[in-house]
Amino acid sequence: MIRRFVRFRSAGGPVRWGVVSGARVEEILPDPFGPFEATGLRWPLKNVRLLAPCEPTKIVAVGLNYRDHAEEFGTPIPPEPLIFLKPPSSVVGPGDAIRLPPRSLSKRVDFEGELAVVIGRRARNVPVGRAAKYILGYTILNDVTARDLQKKDGQWTRAKGFDTFSPIGPWIVSGISPADLKIETFVNGKRRQASRTSRLAFKVPELVSFISRIMTLEPGDVIPTGTPSGIGPLKRGNKVEVRIEKIGTLANRAV
Repeated sequence: MIRRFVRFRSAGGPVRWGVVSGARVEEILPDPFGPFEATGLRWPLKNVRLLAPCEPTKIVAVGLNYRDHAEEFGTPIPPEPLIFLKPPSSVVGPGDAIRLPPRSLSKRVDFEGELAVVIGRRARNVPVGRAAKYILGYTILNDVTARDLQKKDGQWTRAKGFDTFSPIGPWIVSGISPADLKIETFVNGKRRQASRTSRLAFKVPELVSFISRIMTLEPGDVIPTGTPSGIGPLKRGNKVEVRIEKIGTLANRAV
């Protein structure tokens, strides 16, 4: 069964968990990371504010995982997944602003549209063949990157760690396969990235297994799986939209 899980807030209300059904959101308790029940409360989807669909303890991202992106950089695919951490403080939700640093800090900030895995239960030393049992579902993440700082530092923490540099959303979709989904990124309506998740060098089960052998993954943790070719700079006022087949669109504006 395909479900779309959301974190949301209605006018003046608390943060709630829900399931999108058609044009409505149905509240669930306590959350989708275990058994849950519908409360019977419903809101029109257009009348609620969608938040980042999870609150990760960590974001374990993957570099150079699309063959076309590696070719774009003139870099070979690494023999093992190349992972790095983004701080939870970088998370914002759909529709939230991406705040570009002052030019005194960074003169080039890029978009990177990515399929993201959301962990559903604690995962440690997970075999590849059992990885799916630890996944709640899939969402979209824009791995915003200060490209000049990435090159300058030689490691990626500062470049990818600014507040608002991890837009996530609009929801978590369960019950779909991540094996071959169309992924595109648009800036001001112009398509800048286009690929399919079938071009991932390291597939989702491999990534979950590999990372879980290094660190314990907690419910709500996020694994962005890498970005395809076509990355480019964001300017103030740009609207960036990442679209992934069977999931939807994550839209944010750079300010």
